[in-house]
Amino acid sequence: MGSCPVKSARGTKTCVSLKNTVQGASTMAPWYAPSLRSRLAPLLLFLQMGFIFIYGFCTEVESNVSVDGITFRNFYPNFQDVNVIVFLGFGFLSTFLVRYGFSGCGFNVLVSVMATQLAIILNGIESWYYRGKISINLRSLVVAEMCTVSALISIGAVLGKTNPVHLVFIALLEVSGFVLNKWFLQTLLKVQPLNSIMQLHIFGAFFGLMLTWMLYRKGSELPFEKEKSDHKSGLFSMLGTVFLWMFWPSFNSVLVDDAPSGRKLGVVCSTYLALAVSAVTAAAVSVLSSPKGKLNLNHMQSCILAGGVAIGVSMSVVHQPWEAISIGFIAAIVSTIGYRYLKIHMLLAFQCHDTCAMLSTHGLPGLLGWLAHLVLQLKDCDDHTMGIRFAVVHICTLFITITLSLSMGIITGCLLKLNFWRPPQDKKCFDDQAFWEFPHLAVQK
Repeated sequence: MGSCPVKSARGTKTCVSLKNTVQGASTMAPWYAPSLRSRLAPLLLFLQMGFIFIYGFCTEVESNVSVDGITFRNFYPNFQDVNVIVFLGFGFLSTFLVRYGFSGCGFNVLVSVMATQLAIILNGIESWYYRGKISINLRSLVVAEMCTVSALISIGAVLGKTNPVHLVFIALLEVSGFVLNKWFLQTLLKVQPLNSIMQLHIFGAFFGLMLTWMLYRKGSELPFEKEKSDHKSGLFSMLGTVFLWMFWPSFNSVLVDDAPSGRKLGVVCSTYLALAVSAVTAAAVSVLSSPKGKLNLNHMQSCILAGGVAIGVSMSVVHQPWEAISIGFIAAIVSTIGYRYLKIHMLLAFQCHDTCAMLSTHGLPGLLGWLAHLVLQLKDCDDHTMGIRFAVVHICTLFITITLSLSMGIITGCLLKLNFWRPPQDKKCFDDQAFWEFPHLAVQK
């Protein structure tokens, strides 16, 4: 097999060239292997052993099951819905790149489970301080996974341009920053826990935006060689969007207290109406903004969720169907136009290469939801003094969230710019072969 059957000079030259090509392809993986073998495996094992130690001495499972088990039966389906959003929704949504499907979906699972374990610990520090144990129940798992969603939003901005060590490190720092932001809002401004958690869209988007600015690669104004989609990857990504669209009402309502009676149902209905309107509006705006008058798959994948994002931030003051429909309508317009024009403008003017356009998908609808929350709350407030006080607190909430997210993004970006992390080469960005085994492709190259 190692000998060349061709005896001519030209044939010998071709054989040598082919041999060098095969050898070059077969030695391509080891250049990346040390980056994973010497960094990813020790990092994951070290973190997991640390988590095992903490969970072994500092946690306990708190039974939230009543005598007849009604509490568990009522909450577990919602917990499963959030799982679908985190692992299936965001996982398949990240497969839109033609040669990054393994990494988009696989790294999503890896990052999610690591970030969730950390979020449970960080959210339970207060319980550990007063009781000596961190209580774990279905609600704490859901809160931790919602904190993880903020990290998944941030990672979408740098998707394809980082290695898995980067992603794990980003997720851990981002979740830590988000939990800290949640604690600030609840402690300093007395913000309701649910309202502080739903700032995840704004926090995650601006954290990711600052991170992609810090990790900017020269020459990104021109599209990367493998930064593209095809029919198969687009179909899988659209499947992730469908999962997110279907289960987003559960995501928004899972932590809503049903007292007064019917409040949870109101959030579900408002979210569904906003999602339905945003899907229709995003399709219309996509056609209107297209030079050829055709639908854009990227718009349908991302912008039809804008209504659900906006309602999630403002749901505590949305009581009428027309309010939900109006918010979903405006959110879809802002998100679709932002995706069409703002993404390239952020790249050319501010050197922010936002891979998944998380600013348009989550940041702008989140800001719209914040504004809708302010307007609707002031509309329903009869006391001018209370209205002014609420407006001041609400503005401070946004200021603290954006400030802390930008600061954490800068800190994370500075740490990741160190050569120790060995980021992938430009020609290997958006490529599964840098991290996954493809024996048949390595031989054919």
